Amino acid sequence: MAVWELLISVSDIWMIIIGAVFGIRFIRNHRNYLIGLEWLVMATSGTNFLIYGLIKAGPGTPIYHLAFFFDAFSRSIGFTLILALGLMKVTHRFHPPKSVDIALFALAAVLGFVLSEYSVQLGTAGKAFMLFTALAVSGFLFYFAARLWAIGERTHSIWIGVATVLNIVIASIYDFWHIPGDDANHTIFYTFALFTWGLAMMVVYYGYTAFDAHNKRVDALDSAAADRERSALR
Repeated sequence: MAVWELLISVSDIWMIIIGAVFGIRFIRNHRNYLIGLEWLVMATSGTNFLIYGLIKAGPGTPIYHLAFFFDAFSRSIGFTLILALGLMKVTHRFHPPKSVDIALFALAAVLGFVLSEYSVQLGTAGKAFMLFTALAVSGFLFYFAARLWAIGERTHSIWIGVATVLNIVIASIYDFWHIPGDDANHTIFYTFALFTWGLAMMVVYYGYTAFDAHNKRVDALDSAAADRERSALR
């Protein structure tokens, strides 16, 4: 498993870099704090996971509980509802007030705590809930890919589709199937999962940027048409 232990570190560093770089870009270039902050949460989660593996922290340690908290945070609300609402800023021009942003992250924190600290008590119900949220946001991502295709951004559309299919595979086997030959720490699984999440964050950013540029072009054309109409009426 030595090779896989190296690969999981590479995949984790990949996800950390992607989450940090594109999280900052979402905030700086698009003022999208919903997705930007979630990407930064993913980067923080990956950093915590990397430290956990390097120091070989065992169950019961604070870093162990923190890893489960971050995982539940993103799988419940962060990489699901928060992501979908963030994408709606370009698909539906939906701009929720800051109070909604704060409430969503607070809800994600509460669910992250409950789902991580009471995972044994919740059992299959908790696992099924996180699978449901993953499938629900995957449906929205397919819709996002279709919208990109419709505006002519077909390369971005295809990449969103590929990343979404991979995410569905990861979400479906996460709590329900052990990869043959994998160890007790699910090293092989997490290698593929971390790579998939990093890929998804990157292609979502570029797809969002392409959609935002399309919206700006449409707005410019509408503004020019309105100016011509006003000029004709004078």
